[in-house]
Order: sequence, then structure tokens, then C-alpha cells
Amino acid sequence: MADFGVLSLLPPLVAIILAIWTKRVVLALFAGVWIGGVMVSGWNPMTGTTQTIDWIVTNATDKWNVKILLFDFLIGAEVGLIYKSGGAFAVGRALARRVHTSRGASLMGWLLGILVFFDDYTNTIIVGNTMRPITDRMRVSREMLAYIDDSTAAPVAGLALVSTWIGYEVGLIGKAFDKLSVDLTSSGGAYWVRLHSVPYRFYSIFAILLVLMVALSHRHYGAMLHAEHRARTTNKVLRDGARPLMTTEVDLGSPKEEGSVHIFVWPIATLIFVTLYGMWYTGGGSKAYAKGGLMEALGNSDSALALLWGSFAMVVVAFTLVLLLRQMTVEEAEDAIIRGMKQMVIANTILLLAWGIKSATDVVGTASYVVGLAKSAGISGGWVPLIVFLVAMFVSFTTGTSWGTFSVMMLIAIPLAYGVTGRIGPEVFASIGAVFAGGIFGDHCSPISDTTIMSSMFSGSDHIDHVRTQIPYAVTASSVGLVLYLLFGFGVRNLVVLLLLGPLLLVVAWYLLSEWYGKKYGIPWGSVSVYVAED
Repeated sequence: MADFGVLSLLPPLVAIILAIWTKRVVLALFAGVWIGGVMVSGWNPMTGTTQTIDWIVTNATDKWNVKILLFDFLIGAEVGLIYKSGGAFAVGRALARRVHTSRGASLMGWLLGILVFFDDYTNTIIVGNTMRPITDRMRVSREMLAYIDDSTAAPVAGLALVSTWIGYEVGLIGKAFDKLSVDLTSSGGAYWVRLHSVPYRFYSIFAILLVLMVALSHRHYGAMLHAEHRARTTNKVLRDGARPLMTTEVDLGSPKEEGSVHIFVWPIATLIFVTLYGMWYTGGGSKAYAKGGLMEALGNSDSALALLWGSFAMVVVAFTLVLLLRQMTVEEAEDAIIRGMKQMVIANTILLLAWGIKSATDVVGTASYVVGLAKSAGISGGWVPLIVFLVAMFVSFTTGTSWGTFSVMMLIAIPLAYGVTGRIGPEVFASIGAVFAGGIFGDHCSPISDTTIMSSMFSGSDHIDHVRTQIPYAVTASSVGLVLYLLFGFGVRNLVVLLLLGPLLLVVAWYLLSEWYGKKYGIPWGSVSVYVAED
């Protein structure tokens, strides 16, 4: 592999800058992949183009990626059925009896995101699809819904004691210590080391808390203040000219007036049950459970295959119900399925190109270059978490992958922290936590991240609008995390002190920013009115 040095940053930076500047994410992503192809082809544009196509084809035929793409099409089919049959609006009407304000809708979205903790992909689907009719009725902007959806996906899954992330994380930790010839038996094993790192995942903790704060207070800043003010005052949940990744209303037309809640509830329950069973089954089932408990079974699962099984079963159940309840004819149901799948073409195109960017960054050595800079700096144990967090943030944002960042950074962070201290203590735990927190930062808010794309997709938001409105909040949460890692470097190792100080700093930052932006935009205190629905 050629050493491109600082030029290895070119593919992701081209994609990110063009996406934000032109608001044409497909064009921007393709440009990023193409630049990478040209670089590895000796700067020959012709062979670079063929390399670009090869990466796209390779990603389109990858077993994991194919499952996710099919899964997205099936989710689109389900959306078509529950929307056209009136099931989604029936749920909206049922929940609307309990939710009468924009504050209540925002809080319900946050709570639902916490409850669907076991997988980030499943989280984005359920929260976005369930809450969209409710938040639309309560004049909550699609940007805000996408932010709630995204902030309770990867951050929640990364903190959960049981999730599809466990096996991968534990495996990376165990592998890093194996390379150091360190026996983790006396420390409780790789899972317990992972568990000790959870309180140090400051970014994930504060990202979740910040959503709760803005949902409760309705005090905003940055581009989100404009979006929420627009939604409350004009009832426009999307800005004029926005291009949502899912255009359900346009593609499917008006839903049936007398829909049934059952057409929504039972397919979603089927998705959750079959997906969880699929994770259990593909992870080894009872044999894996006997060996290492529930975490062993779920952690070693093929979550993409399980999601595919769950989504297929969901569509079958929904199709059966709309016929049995006489909500639709066979012809109408088939048409809704096809139209629903059609909605996912643009979204899946973006997802495929995002994977292409990852292929490009892998080949040109983006992650290796950034990590090499950190290693060459020569840092002590107490400062490892801070440096690791900064590097992981940058790597994950520019590559759009959390798991890829984890795989690169863990093999650097643990040897650095353990090598300096010679023990498995707070420095090691904090360094591991910083890897996961920094990786989730990019997974949470990079415009080329798959979960960021899926959050836009299932919330029905314009993708670039989602990124623009979310980044200020992500930067706030990460800045507070940086302060805590800085204090850790200076010797403040008491977790209680850090975890009490962090939320206090978060509240102060949020308050000052909402005050400043409120004055700048002429909206007192950055406070958007609470909308109360009429009976």
C-alpha cells in the first residue's frame, strides 16, 4: 500500500466538504470514493474510475452489506403497508391521547430510544417510524426527530450491558491483551474490563443527557433553533426545498382513514422478537449461553442476518393482517410494498457509497496515518485517554465508521496505557472508554456514517439538514468529555467527581449557548414555544 501521508485525508474530506457545501450527498460521496480510486491508481483518472466502480460492486456484493440493503428494502415495504393501510396514523391517534404537546412527543421519542437499547440499527427504525406521525402532529421538526433517533442509537447501544456490540467490543479488548501476553483471569475477563470502561465513555453519556435536556426545556442553539422555531410557528416540519431520504407522503399518497393499530403493533413486535431470536440462534443459542451467558450468545450473533429475518417476518405479518382485517386488497397491498421499497433506493444508494468511502480510506491509509501521528507524539499513561479520544473522534468522523475505528484504535490504546502504567487500572479503563466514545462520536454525527444516514432515512429528514442541526450538540457533548479527559490527565481519577462534574459542565454549556444563539437570532433564551395540540 502506498504511503499517501496527509493526502490520505483527501477522500473523506472531499466527501464531507462537498456534502455540506452542495447539499448533494450522492454526488459528494461518489466524488470522495472517486478521489480515493484515482489516488491508488497512480493519479490516473481512467483507472481511478474503474477502481471506484470495483469498490462499489465489491461493497454491493459483500454478504453483510447485501443483508443490510435487503433489510432496508423490506423496511420500506413495511412502511408502505402500515402507512397506506392507515396503521401508522392509527397508532399516532392512539398515542396522541397521551401526548398532547411537542415536549411530550420529544420525551417519548427519547424514552423509546432508551428502551430499544439492544441494537443501533433496530433503534433507528423503530424510533423513527413510530414517532414520525406523532412528532409531525405535535410540530416537532424532522431535524429534531432525527437528532433524537440518532442520539439514542449508537450511544445507547454502546453503553448497554447487553447489545449486539458486546461480542465485538469484548473480542477487541481480549485480542489487544493477548498480544501483550496479559492474562485477564484475575481481572474478571475481557467482559469485566469492558464493563469498567463504560463510566469513562463520556461522550455517549452526555450525548444522551443532552437530548433529554433540550427535549424537556425546548431551549436550542445552532441550526436546530431555526428548525424548531420554523416547525412551531409555521407547522413546517421540513424546510422548504428539503429532500427527505424517505418521501412517504409523496410516494404512497394518502393513507386509508380507518386504519388499525394492530397493523402497526404486531409487525413491529414481530421484528423485535424474530430479530432477538435470530441473534440468539446465530450466536450459538443454548451452547453459547451455557458457555458465557446471554452476552456470549448475542455478542457472537450475525446481527445483519437476524435483522433480515426479522424484517421479512414483519412484512409477512403486516401483509397477512391487512388482508385479514380487510384494510387492503391483495393488489393494493402489493402496490404499497413495491412503492415502499422504491422509497429506499436513494437511501440505499447513499449507504452503498458510504461503504465505498470506507473502502477508499482503508486503501489510502486514512486511519493508519492519523493513529501514527498520535503514536509518534510520545504520551504518558494519564494522557492516553485524551489523545486516544481526539484521534478516535477524527478517524470515526472522516471514515464514518465506529467499529472500524475501534479495531484500529484498541490495538494502540491498550498497549500505550498498559505499557506506561504496567497495570490494569483507571488509565487502561479510561483509554478503552475513550476509544469507544470517540468512535461513537463519528458514528453519531458524520454525514457518511451508516447510522446517521439511517436516522435521516427513518425519521424522514433531509440528510444534510440532520447533520447540520446535530453537529453543534455532538460538539458540545464531546467538548465536555474532552474537559473530563483533560482533568484525568492532570490527576483527577475519582469517577464520582468526574461524573458529577460532567453533567454540571454540560448544563452550563447548553445554557450559555442557548442564551447566545437566542440573542443572535432574536429568539429570547433560545427557547422555542411548547406546542399544545387542540382536542
